[in-house]
Amino acid sequence: QVQVVESGGGLVKPGGSLRLSCAASGLTFDLYHVGWYRQGPGKQRDLVALISNRGNANYADSVKGRFTISRENGKNTVHLQMNSLKPEDTSVYYCRAKGLMMGELYWGQGTQVRVSS
Repeated sequence: QVQVVESGGGLVKPGGSLRLSCAASGLTFDLYHVGWYRQGPGKQRDLVALISNRGNANYADSVKGRFTISRENGKNTVHLQMNSLKPEDTSVYYCRAKGLMMGELYWGQGTQVRVSS
């Protein structure tokens, strides 16, 4: 059974940092692209950052230069380092794994990030 579990969310002041982690089990991790998405209240879920199975990263314009996505295939884990956080970064952050061959999708349950003074 495939499981995707996010962790690391919380409350932080503007300008602060958080590191989110996404741990996957039940799949061959290095055959999956992994993305971080976020969804604010009443808003659609948007892509924040994506890392390919080979480690190539792409970012939404709104987070470029502030967020860094990385992966540890040996630990089946992807991280999202978030620096210089802004109130508009407040959202529930979701991790999604997408299969390289068949395109199957697995979502985590989300972790809340709140940026407030």
